[in-house]
Parts: sequence; C-alpha cells; structure tokens
Amino acid sequence: MNGSQGEKQAGEKKSGVPFFLAREPVILALLFGLAVVCFLAVGGLSRLFHAQQDSLGNRWFTRGVADLNAKKFDPAVLEFHTALRYSRDNYSYQLNLAEALIGLGRTSEAYSYLINLWEQEPEDGLVNLALARIAAQTGGTNQALRYYHNAIYAAWPGDGEEQRRAARVELIEYLLKINAKAQAQAELMALAANLGDESAEQAHLGDLFLRSQDYQHALSAYEMTLKSNRHDRAALAGAGLSAYETERYQLAQKYLQAAVAADPTDAQSAGLLRTTELVLEKDPFRMELSAAHRNRNVVDAFATAGDRLKACGGASGSAGPVAAQPSLGDSWAETKPRVTERNLERDPDLVESVMDLVFTIERQTAATCGSPTGPDMALILIAKLHEGN
Repeated sequence: MNGSQGEKQAGEKKSGVPFFLAREPVILALLFGLAVVCFLAVGGLSRLFHAQQDSLGNRWFTRGVADLNAKKFDPAVLEFHTALRYSRDNYSYQLNLAEALIGLGRTSEAYSYLINLWEQEPEDGLVNLALARIAAQTGGTNQALRYYHNAIYAAWPGDGEEQRRAARVELIEYLLKINAKAQAQAELMALAANLGDESAEQAHLGDLFLRSQDYQHALSAYEMTLKSNRHDRAALAGAGLSAYETERYQLAQKYLQAAVAADPTDAQSAGLLRTTELVLEKDPFRMELSAAHRNRNVVDAFATAGDRLKACGGASGSAGPVAAQPSLGDSWAETKPRVTERNLERDPDLVESVMDLVFTIERQTAATCGSPTGPDMALILIAKLHEGN
C-alpha cells in the first residue's frame, strides 16, 4: 500500500464517512440543478410555442374581422376557421365565425357555435343578438323576441347603453317587418323614454313611430327634431303627414306648406297639402265660418256628392254598383230642390240633414267605387272628423 492510499484510508477512518458518500450530496445538487434548468427550458419553449400560436391566431382573426366588417363573408369564414386551429376554444373567434356564417346564410352552422357560447355566457349581449337574428331569419318569432329581449338587458362591452338601444331598434325593425305594430309601438315607447333630444335620434324615432302608425307620438318626435333644426325637410314632411293622420288639419297645413317650400319635388306632401286645404276650405262645421259661408259650403258639398253618385252609377233609376241602394239617388233627387242658401238660412236644421246625406253618399260610393280623390276625399275626411258630433 503506497502513501496516498494510506492517507486516504487514514482520513476515512478519522472522519468515519466513506469517500463516495461524502461526494453524493454534490452529485445530487448538480442533478437537481440540471433538472431545474431543463424544466425552465421546457417551460420557456412551451411559452414560446403558445405565444407563437396566439400570435398566428390573432393575425388570422384580425384579417377575418376586417373582411367581416367589409361584408366579405367567404374569406372571413376561412380566416376565422384558421384562427381557431391555433386556439380552438377562443370565445371571440367562435363568435365572429358565427357572425360570418350568418352573413352567408349558413345559419345552422352558426347556431351550433352560438348556442355553445350562450351556454357558457347566457348574458352575453352579442351572442343573444346573433341568436335573435338567426331566429328572425328562420321564422322563429317567439325565440327571436326572447333573444332580442335578452340582448336588450344583457351585459355589453364598452358603451352598453348604446348597444342596448341599438338592439331595441333592431327588434322594432323586426316587429314592423312581421307587421306586429302594437308590439312595435310598445317597444318604441320604451325606446323614447331612454332617448335624448338629439335631432337625428328624434327624427329616426319619428320615422319608426310613423311606420308603426302611432301618428301622435311620431308628431311629437318630429316636432322635437324641428326645435333643433326647423328647416329639416324630412321632419317637416313627417310632421305634416302625422298631423294629417291625427286630423289636425290646420297644423298639417302649416308643416306641409313648409315641406313643399323646402322640397318642391315632394309629391306626397304636395298631394296631402291639397287635400288638407280642401278639408279646411269645405268643412261647413268650422266654428270660425259665418252662416253665409257655411251655407255655401253645404250647397257645394251637396252638388259634389250628387256628381259622385252619378259617376258611381247610383243616380235614380241607374243599374250601377250602388243600385242595391237606389234610395240614395232618390233621396238626393228629392232633397235637391230644398238645398239653397236661402232655405239653409231659414232652416238651420236643414244643414245637418243635408250633410248627413252627403256623408252617406260619399261613404257608400267609396265602398263600392273605390277611394275618392279631390273634393270627395275631403268630404270623407270631414265626415270622419265630425262623426259622433
């Protein structure tokens, strides 16, 4: 045994620990350190891989959004599908893909994505709105109404109030499309309660009320618009039509005159204005008329009704469309000698009986010979204005 071996054995004897055991903690420490390094390296590589996947997914998603906004639905679908390859459970990717599929009319595919998203987030406004659109396209009215209402009261990112208002407007458009005017009017009242005084918003509200045939509220909305911009041609025409439909003819005349002055090509307003002016001119029951003016109007109205009756084939002895009630022609002929301004002045009660006959003739001929025009139309409106009085 040489000297070094002896010294080693002597050292081991002195310390009482074998040499290989003394080196084992160092080896274990080195192995642990190597494991940590390897773990960190693998983690880093994994994060790098996922970051790269996310980057690629976002890149395709961004392209898809651009095409979706441009209504290029075919490439948008391909781009969203590609994005989902890199992040198959991404909520936004699936939602936008569903919207692109709806744009292509592939509603069943879109529905499968959306209903899955709805189960995850039943209060998501975007998902509920998309489901409402699918139900509306496929004729599921009850489902459409349910999802639209969910969207109106749902959680929205960003300016939620504006998004809810837009969802309600879309619901109103849908109700008008399916001719559910009463429901549309109820939704419009809710919309009006949360709408500001901004001119464009009130003008749009007036248009929607007009389409739902709620003319009184339409008039109020248009008048709100005109407070901000009294020369708004569309609002003037809308206010004129709304006042006309609510039988407020003097107000209608004011707005329709302004509408025609602002836009001479507005044929509808011009036609309504002519009829409105005839109503105001020929109404014998207007309070401000003198007795003489009233009596002249009654004589003119009687002559107009007689002409209409003859044109419709209802004169005494005719076999035209109103021959089933020949008494109208007989009644008109029997009454004719009495209808003079002098007789009407002597017998004010004659005014009522003559105008009752005029209104009956105009209503009957309108039912049998079609809608009248000009003075005859004015007499129909005057009859409606004073019925029950």
